[in-house]
Amino acid sequence: MTPFYDVIIVGAGSMGMSAGYYLARSGLKTLMIDAFDPPHTEGSHHGESRLIRHVYSGGPDYIAMALLAQNLWQELEDITGNNLLVRSGVINLFDPEFHTFRDRLTHADDAGVRYEMLRANEVMKRWSGITIPEHYEGMYEPDAGYLFSERCIQTYRQAAEQAGATLLTHTPVEHVECGPQSVSVKTAGGDTYHASKLILSTGAWFQTLKPFVNLPIRAVRKTVGWFDAPEALFGEEHFPGFTISEREGIYYGFPSIGGAGVKIGRHDTGPTWTPGEAQTPFRTDETDEGELRRLLELRMPQAAGQLKRGSVCKYEMTPDEDFIIDRHPLHEHVWLAGGFSGHGFKFASAIGQILSDLVQTGHTDQDIGRFALSRFAKTSTSTTS
Repeated sequence: MTPFYDVIIVGAGSMGMSAGYYLARSGLKTLMIDAFDPPHTEGSHHGESRLIRHVYSGGPDYIAMALLAQNLWQELEDITGNNLLVRSGVINLFDPEFHTFRDRLTHADDAGVRYEMLRANEVMKRWSGITIPEHYEGMYEPDAGYLFSERCIQTYRQAAEQAGATLLTHTPVEHVECGPQSVSVKTAGGDTYHASKLILSTGAWFQTLKPFVNLPIRAVRKTVGWFDAPEALFGEEHFPGFTISEREGIYYGFPSIGGAGVKIGRHDTGPTWTPGEAQTPFRTDETDEGELRRLLELRMPQAAGQLKRGSVCKYEMTPDEDFIIDRHPLHEHVWLAGGFSGHGFKFASAIGQILSDLVQTGHTDQDIGRFALSRFAKTSTSTTS
């Protein structure tokens, strides 16, 4: 007979695996179900590294959540002994005629976040591998850095299972059904699992859960590349993580970690991808390598060496690029976590804890009002189970 769980999590990637850990640690009988075998390359968490920053747009709620997330990543390091977070610093380069950080500095000051505003000549003196026009500016966060994303997922997986959670891998979910006080989840293999509560955190695969839930999430194909670069300039001991915001595009990147080369990706733009379609592999032409190389040639020309590696991943975009963390509109014992829009991974530790709190008490100490599903009332609809 199939056991009855306190909570089932469908989608054990970044947010789901974190939530599974905090729920199991709290003593809840937790089942995590994933269509693949996390960490894997079918979602948004592969590619080795993700930035974590604190001077965040959108107001003090994002900043508070970023600070909580960093504390929780540090706690997970301390508990497991795994190295997950590198405080490399992050330099945010921007054309002030296109983009500014000044609107968020008051909130950063209120939260005690350290940062430096730098003129272009100061940036280039500190990091001689950078080339920017004289009217550009830099905002440097010395306490920011990057996370080893796949290692984070693996660490949460091990910790969750050690805490008593059960994980089913290679198990796609085909159907969800809700009763007044319970949920049933049917898998592609024909098995059905039951629980008191449910978390749906399926990333770019939310579209496969229609009509049970219909969220305004668009899956987008994204690419990143690693380029050969002088270690003396761009090695992890010398160079920070970075973002670049200008008319040519919005980019992010990392120093050469372990000699892998400078990693760079583009945050804006990208073609829509439909779950289930074959993903177009990374192309060494103008469409993939070309746009990444052009940015390096402009802003870090000595890092525009030979392409060492290219990779494809997915964003799950909401129309406003804010997250969705909310109850299902028809089923109060179902929680939704999605639409992390290419900037959510850094928050995975905090969001896991938030989901754990919501499942257990219906409340969280974090301000998540901006992530309510109701803001999409005209486009986000849900039918009965």
